[in-house]
Amino acid sequence: MNLLFFLTMKKDSAYLYDDDTLRQTLEKMDYHRYSVLPIITHEGEFVGTVSEGDILKYIKDQGRFSLQKAEQIHLMDIARYREYKAISINSEIEDLVIMSLDQNFIPIVDDRNIYMGMVKRRAIIEYFYKKAMSNT
Repeated sequence: MNLLFFLTMKKDSAYLYDDDTLRQTLEKMDYHRYSVLPIITHEGEFVGTVSEGDILKYIKDQGRFSLQKAEQIHLMDIARYREYKAISINSEIEDLVIMSLDQNFIPIVDDRNIYMGMVKRRAIIEYFYKKAMSNT
């Protein structure tokens, strides 16, 4: 089985650019209701992820916070404590399943580390659930 079967394409997924501000990050996370989002460059290269936990720790460490101040804070200035790992589109399905045990989504990249989209844990679980139900 190919990873493309599970892939939510980049155009259909939420992501951030590495030059986004903290305010843009907060607004996108709120709008899409995601707690972790991938970060890419404008050329499409995957550079990591940011989580609500990363942002909350940053805000706590800064002390005073306002949305106006968040417009001047660059996303890449926020320390990230638990990066979601990306895997190659050429990876085996077993690698995808194993990674889904620790990540609620897996960023998928091509040979040049260009972000292609993500595989959501939910898609994997739904597939195997339907497969198990059809065998009963």
